[in-house]
Amino acid sequence: MEKSLRQGVRPVTGSLGDYDPILEGIGDRALVLIGEASHGTHEFYRERAVLTKRLIVEKGFGAVAVEADWPDAYRVNRYVRGEAGDTDSEEALRGFERFPTWMWRNADVLDFVGWLRAHNDGVGSKGRKVGFYGLDLYSLHASIESVLSYLDRVDPEAASRARRRYACFDHADAQDYGYDAELGLRRSCEDEAVDQLIELRRSAARYAQRDGPKAADDFFFAEQNARLVRNAEEYYRGMFRGRVLSWNLRDRHMVEALEALLEHLSAPGESAKIVVWAHNSHLGDARATEMGLQGEWNVGQLVRERHESHSYLLGFSTHEGTVTAASAWHGATERKVVRPALEGSYEALFHRVGLPRFFLPLGPDNPVSALHDPRLERAIGVVYLPESERLSHYFHASLPEQYDGLLHVDRTRAVEPLEKGAIWTRGEVPETYPTGV
Repeated sequence: MEKSLRQGVRPVTGSLGDYDPILEGIGDRALVLIGEASHGTHEFYRERAVLTKRLIVEKGFGAVAVEADWPDAYRVNRYVRGEAGDTDSEEALRGFERFPTWMWRNADVLDFVGWLRAHNDGVGSKGRKVGFYGLDLYSLHASIESVLSYLDRVDPEAASRARRRYACFDHADAQDYGYDAELGLRRSCEDEAVDQLIELRRSAARYAQRDGPKAADDFFFAEQNARLVRNAEEYYRGMFRGRVLSWNLRDRHMVEALEALLEHLSAPGESAKIVVWAHNSHLGDARATEMGLQGEWNVGQLVRERHESHSYLLGFSTHEGTVTAASAWHGATERKVVRPALEGSYEALFHRVGLPRFFLPLGPDNPVSALHDPRLERAIGVVYLPESERLSHYFHASLPEQYDGLLHVDRTRAVEPLEKGAIWTRGEVPETYPTGV
């Protein structure tokens, strides 16, 4: 199998031409979903930034939608479009205060945001500027404040009604709210969140026509925050009814946000083109994984079901290296050693190809039919637990059915946080360990 793989892969050596096969595969598709096998790997950020720049410049993509909270990403959106008061990219990224801060406050994102601003400045006031948007739903209270701030400006009476509704949440921690509401220890705020979204949408025409396109954008920002509050309320209650339900609620929300962006950014007779950045576990078609067999769906699956001929899914993988991650949720930012891939995994197979980086066409262009047989595949999120790696970070999947293509970087290094901290700077002491745990 290694021999046929070597014949079918395309080496990636650092030349821009290395990405030509990917762009050819994308063709005129309007949705390009670019994954990552961890939330803390420099090469994954760098490679998708390089590819995204080409999609923007050569294929007219007009937005980057990322696995990040809507209000925080919209602050970056205003900066890159020249609409905000932030003076530079670092300041624009300061909205990302929620754990894990390194996921978006890192050197690679800083460079990309700077490039976006320069690109948009170069197209002039009448050119099509590229936006930067968040798809996630963790920002319950920040989104509430954004809705109230918007209504304070455009309709103070409506703002008073919104405050009365949102007072139901009583500034409680979102997870505490979900736990108490699900157990009946406090009243659910579902009706208030739904009613507020309905009232805002009923006023859409009146609000959005106040001052032309800028007013329409401001209303869209507020509407998406109100929709997020409704979905986040359901999500935080659903967290205590099982992982599958909460996962599905979250990925459904991200797809709803993506669909709303498509509609908002599309011109009459011309669909918007959007690049999505998120973890492989969100963007690889769940139907090809053991999680899918357990009832989970994800963004990649839902996008393919709705836009199969107009979407392209690109995954990433690595064999070993370092990664920025924590040892527990809300834990310290660490630079940890990534263990060599387990035998029997796709990553171990790709390591035996013997190339430092390569692109592998999948789907109907897959050069190796045996790749369809399910194998182990690794996923590192914001928490990395090498001592329980098989249980914590591997699952079975059929790679050619997950993605349309895959970029493999055999040895990777940790993404550099803007706030490193002493633990990250010191790094993890390399160790001698078995290949299977």
